Amino acid sequence: MVDLKPNKGKLLIAEPSLTGDVSFNRSVVLLAEHNDEGSVGFILNKPLEYQISDLVTEISKPFQVYNGGPVEQDNLYFIHKVPHLIDNSVEISDGIYWGGDFDKTVDLINNHIISEDDIRFFLGYSGWSSLQLDQELLSKSWIVAKNEYQSQIIKKSSGAFWKEKMLELGGDYLLWSNAPENPSLN
Repeated sequence: MVDLKPNKGKLLIAEPSLTGDVSFNRSVVLLAEHNDEGSVGFILNKPLEYQISDLVTEISKPFQVYNGGPVEQDNLYFIHKVPHLIDNSVEISDGIYWGGDFDKTVDLINNHIISEDDIRFFLGYSGWSSLQLDQELLSKSWIVAKNEYQSQIIKKSSGAFWKEKMLELGGDYLLWSNAPENPSLN
């Protein structure tokens, strides 16, 4: 399950040592891009109190919006698994795509052609400058894992996703799976 090399389409699982980090505590991030210039990803398991219809009044469906990360939190991003419907999508990997024609996406949602199982919206993204993610990996802030869910990750990930990944890792991680989110409140 664990792959030590980050690459687009892989998952970053926050190490328990990131407890207390406001942005990444108990996060599972899907890497959308990783190259010599840096990395971009979206936190999959941090739902916000917003529905997409709260932010985009043209959308009539109440799809959940997630905190994608601490960068550009005033911008909306999306990943999906329907590139045949959304023009100008960029493949991340394993049938998961990033972005595309937003106006067409709005129409497809409103016409019940795209469901919440097909798309996920984020405010902001997670970003690392060149070599920054490599340094965080060396300092044991993240575990890199294969996305075994492929395109189904859009509906698989939830608030309990980090705990599920800790249980899958086993060993010392089993203890952390039941630790309180903020140990100082214990």
